Amino acid sequence: MSGCPFCGIVAGREPATILRVWPDAIAIRPLAPVTPGHTLVIPHQHVADATTEPKVTALTARRSAEIARPGWHYALNIGREAGQTVFHLHGHLLRCLGGDRCMPWGCPTPKGAP
Repeated sequence: MSGCPFCGIVAGREPATILRVWPDAIAIRPLAPVTPGHTLVIPHQHVADATTEPKVTALTARRSAEIARPGWHYALNIGREAGQTVFHLHGHLLRCLGGDRCMPWGCPTPKGAP
């Protein structure tokens, strides 16, 4: 998709630190990792988020499980309200930081929430 940074990375038009390549997905190091080892798993197919194409979402989770380690989190942000900033499905693999910092970027408070 034109203008999508992850589509550009998948196509080889944009630079990235690629950690693993599959026929249907890639794993990269984000530009600003929030934990040591923070990894993004991105399907080759452009879909906006995890609700758009459940089969692509399942594939992304499967690829993430292949490289995840004990003590890590797997996260999908679905929509702007959940903190999604790039609207190409991608899973985050994050090391647990312990204490109250499981998800280092926090979570925005939804409108109308107490």
